[in-house]
Amino acid sequence: MAEEIYADAWGSISADDAASRVEIKWTTASEAMTADDFKTWLERFVVEVESRRAKYLIVDASEFRMNPAHMDTNWRDTEIIPRYCAAGVQKFAFVMPPQMPAVGKPPAIETPGNYPTGYFATHADAAGWLAAVD
Repeated sequence: MAEEIYADAWGSISADDAASRVEIKWTTASEAMTADDFKTWLERFVVEVESRRAKYLIVDASEFRMNPAHMDTNWRDTEIIPRYCAAGVQKFAFVMPPQMPAVGKPPAIETPGNYPTGYFATHADAAGWLAAVD
């Protein structure tokens, strides 16, 4: 069972050590996040992934509202994704609004990551894929 390990207005981080899983659940308050706020959050998340050597990650972005212009994908690709890889991440699942085009498509490796990433409409679907033996 997942245990909440951090929370603020923008979201929460939880971990299920028995399932080797760490999760983010964003809230609609994330609309007020700045680029620096987002970086701080990803840093906090990756530290939990590293310290727990989590194999499976879920980011529930179904209520994520931050302006996409605040995302620094180059920074994420050079500073965060390699740390996920080094920690031993094997699968990464996003829970997204059902109308997102990637929802329902087969999970695939998204470089620079070396693990498949899947997009799902429900937390149950995401968790089921993470738990499935490949």
